[in-house]
Amino acid sequence: MFNKEIQILLPEYIEDESGDVIQLAATDNLPDLNDSSIPDDLPILPIRNTVLFPGVVLPITVGRQKSIRLVKKAYKGDRIIGVVAQENVKAEEPGFKDLHQVGTVARIVKMLVLPDGNTTIIIHGQRRFTITKQVKEDPYLVANYNLLEELSLEGDEKETVAITQSLKEAAYKIMKLNPEIPKEAQVALDNIDNYSFLTHFLSSNVNAEVNEKQKLLQINDPKERAEKLLQHMLKDIQMLELKQEIQNKVHSDIDQQQRDYFLRQQMKVLQDELGHEGPDHEIQALRKKGEKKMWPEHVAMHFKKELDKIGRMNPAAAEYPVAMNYAELLVELPWAERTEDNFDLKNAKKVLDRDHYGLEKVKERILEYLAVRKLKNDLKGPILCLYGPPGVGKTSLGRSIADSLNRKYVRMSLGGVHDEAEIRGHRKTYIGSMPGKIIQNINKAQVSNPVFILDEIDKVSSDFRGDPSSALLEVLDPEQNSTFKDNYLEVDYDLSKVLFIATANSLDTIQPALRDRMEIIDITGYTMEEKVEIAKKHLIPKQTKEHGLTSKDIRFDKKAVEKVINDYTRESGVRNLERRVASIIRNTAKSIAMEEEHISKISTEEVRTVLGPEIFDKEYYEDNEIPGVATGLAWTPVGGEILFIESSLSKGKGKLTLSGQLGDIMKESAITALSFLKSNAEYLDIDHQIFENYDLHVHVPAGAIPKDGPSAGITMLTSLASVFTQRRIKTKMAMTGEITLRGKVLPVGGIKEKILAARRAGIKEILLCERNKKDLEEIDVQYLKGLKVHFVETVKEVLDLALLKQKVKDPLIFSIPKVA
Repeated sequence: MFNKEIQILLPEYIEDESGDVIQLAATDNLPDLNDSSIPDDLPILPIRNTVLFPGVVLPITVGRQKSIRLVKKAYKGDRIIGVVAQENVKAEEPGFKDLHQVGTVARIVKMLVLPDGNTTIIIHGQRRFTITKQVKEDPYLVANYNLLEELSLEGDEKETVAITQSLKEAAYKIMKLNPEIPKEAQVALDNIDNYSFLTHFLSSNVNAEVNEKQKLLQINDPKERAEKLLQHMLKDIQMLELKQEIQNKVHSDIDQQQRDYFLRQQMKVLQDELGHEGPDHEIQALRKKGEKKMWPEHVAMHFKKELDKIGRMNPAAAEYPVAMNYAELLVELPWAERTEDNFDLKNAKKVLDRDHYGLEKVKERILEYLAVRKLKNDLKGPILCLYGPPGVGKTSLGRSIADSLNRKYVRMSLGGVHDEAEIRGHRKTYIGSMPGKIIQNINKAQVSNPVFILDEIDKVSSDFRGDPSSALLEVLDPEQNSTFKDNYLEVDYDLSKVLFIATANSLDTIQPALRDRMEIIDITGYTMEEKVEIAKKHLIPKQTKEHGLTSKDIRFDKKAVEKVINDYTRESGVRNLERRVASIIRNTAKSIAMEEEHISKISTEEVRTVLGPEIFDKEYYEDNEIPGVATGLAWTPVGGEILFIESSLSKGKGKLTLSGQLGDIMKESAITALSFLKSNAEYLDIDHQIFENYDLHVHVPAGAIPKDGPSAGITMLTSLASVFTQRRIKTKMAMTGEITLRGKVLPVGGIKEKILAARRAGIKEILLCERNKKDLEEIDVQYLKGLKVHFVETVKEVLDLALLKQKVKDPLIFSIPKVA
């Protein structure tokens, strides 16, 4: 509460130049000025940063020339001046406009000239006044005034005592909370009995802004002034209590730290005596590991700096375990450790063939990589992406590749990863920070050249925490990953020796820049023949062993395996096939365990008994007796299928209806086919008026299944041509290809799966685009046996091959109204 001036106010008396004693605090006995002794023209002394109250003695240093002239002249005269606080504190030569209107008449008690030229005066406040008229501003300010009467506190005497006691109690509490206030201040406060002087004395010393003190000076009502003053004092008490609470807390924290320090020193001495390892021993052990470590020079220097930093840390500090974990990771990472590749190509091929049937493209690429590594040892690892439907063995192929190369195998699942920090790691500043999964898995493998499987790379997502697929750009770029920087690791790590193999079910969801960095190897679905071989060589032996049986206990007939594949599974891979095989083997294992009779050779009948009724019905070719029914070929994620396009006509106004849950592209194919027919109606001898007088409905069966794509274009056209001409479509013929309005046939994808589907459905002839001929080169010749493939370039070739001259039985007779 109290300002530093309280130290000057503490003595009750000082001596003047003549040796007389001047009283400072006991103002009850100081002589008051009479109204007549105050001159009419009162010299005004402006002061900054403080306010003079009646009854208070205050030292003031005078520096302005006007103020010095005023003080010297007044000191030689009656020593009476008016003291007014500046309203504009920035004014160096204040005028009346820069002053408050209320001030205090004061008597100069003492004037001292200091060695630096400044003049200090001790003034004693007497009466409050208000400026009424400005007399002059030179050589100093002079004004006329009105004295303000000091009103006595009206009301009950008890209320006066209560207010006085409240003010004094608040002042005592402030003195207790503020150790800077001397004890003599309480003595001075005890000696004040005058209510008016008490409020002026406390107002002068309260911890408040100058403007707030000026407001207190201007208040005439003594009760209002006391209440306002009490508010300031209570606010000051709250601030002092808060300050004391903070200081006590800090003091206790420092005491606790000192206590912990002494206890730690004692623990260190005890540990040394008992031979236990302390923090210094751990740091020394890490330093020895670092000296033996084979790593780049910049990493070694960084590690040494980290250990030096840890040595200067307090072991109880929160950063200590974080720094230790970081140093341990640095020394544990395999910077130069690597396994030697097995360059025996024949052995590598043997291992790959042992674990997986088919997949010749992937095996060939791995053998090529090994061959080049054998000739040139510093080849960077390729970035492969195995793309194909679920269950074809993409992930398990990675482990076989690792075995064939004699490398360590690590796998990271990227499905659902949406935080960039999963790849790059967190910065050490965060609580619970750790390196990214790339560095974690490398550390887990303990070699710098493992086979690293990035599983389900097409299922990476992104959100506000970043885009992991963008972080993978650096990992999967052979030109950049030699200096991969993990946020947690802070130093470059060489990933160029790692053989990254990504797996994906779809390429559409992979970021284009990321897809460009990978070598895509397309793994198509297995044919039925391949699935039979996989079941015989891999699935049945594996499940037999896992269920505790031997080959003598159970055997599968080839027809039984084919039945499981055709009637109980519909997939490109073999996952469901393995589950069905496991169900049959479990049934046999149960019979053996319960000592029941069982059949050791599984036939088609036994398959139906165990697995129940067939789940899937095969699509077989239907006859060509109905016009407008054409057979197409479709690709699905679980393999190829045959597809029927049905068209029918009814009397109407030429409306086109499409049904069967068709996508936009398939709808456009139907519209394109119809437009081509309209523009080439003469070629098929179709009357133009049929298009205007009959409604056309095109339907693709299996309406619950969404269908889309351009490959049904020529099938749509053949179906429409058949229904408009009522001609038969060639029996057991299927087709696939995109059409244009010009009548061109364009190539489509999924040829292998489509041909296998046609073969399963009993199709004998297939129509394909001429540019799809290259796709047949990748298909084993045995799968083409019994199939005749026609390659076409134009739609007219399709119609010539697909439509017979013969009309269907009971053809529709078109009724065309005659135009008058």
